[in-house]
Amino acid sequence: SAGLELSINNHAADFTLSTMLGPPVSLSCLVHNSSQAEELLWYRGDGQVGLKDGNKVNISNICISPVNESDNGVTFTCKLARDKSVQVSVILDVQFPPQLSGEETLHVEEDKDVTLSCNSKSNPQAQTTWYKDNHRLTLQQSRHELYQTSEVFQLSIRKVQKSDHGTYTCVVESPLGNGTKDFHLVVEDKKPVFPTEAVIAAVVVVTITILFGIVARKDKFFKVWKALVSWEKKI
Repeated sequence: SAGLELSINNHAADFTLSTMLGPPVSLSCLVHNSSQAEELLWYRGDGQVGLKDGNKVNISNICISPVNESDNGVTFTCKLARDKSVQVSVILDVQFPPQLSGEETLHVEEDKDVTLSCNSKSNPQAQTTWYKDNHRLTLQQSRHELYQTSEVFQLSIRKVQKSDHGTYTCVVESPLGNGTKDFHLVVEDKKPVFPTEAVIAAVVVVTITILFGIVARKDKFFKVWKALVSWEKKI
């Protein structure tokens, strides 16, 4: 295999191929400087791609159709079958806008915490802005917390107040397009909480009262029981 080289779409070195969602992508692997028929192998990541018999020798083509989000960042590698160290790779850079829409209604009690999750993939990575009732949200350091990764955008509100009631909009912006999602936050009155200690104390008091009542009347119960026994013997 000395002197043999491979190329993908005329690239003899590893490279990145930028593409969009949907349209198919064709990859063509070619052997250079060969003096005999050379078999080629294709890999998607670590998994080998199945090839038809007429698509293995000296030149081999594969097609990714349709291109989708799961192909983003995936490495396709062409290797020489008899010497896998002879290889060349291409990384797919699949670009797509944020896939985000719809609305959600959340009910939360006053003084509770709530998290609004606005999750969306995009490439290149998008930036997020939060609005409340169509005005850019003014973040309060002690009450609002933002969390963002490449796919997750969250707004957390601590100790929700009545003034937090309203419609929150998550706007995700990228060079390829924008996405939005509305959250209708309904702040409900705080429900009365029965103290657990008081309930337990009441149960204990009732139980003790019943036990004392039984003990106090044990003589009467005993007399009734003796009368029943005597009556059964007479019968």
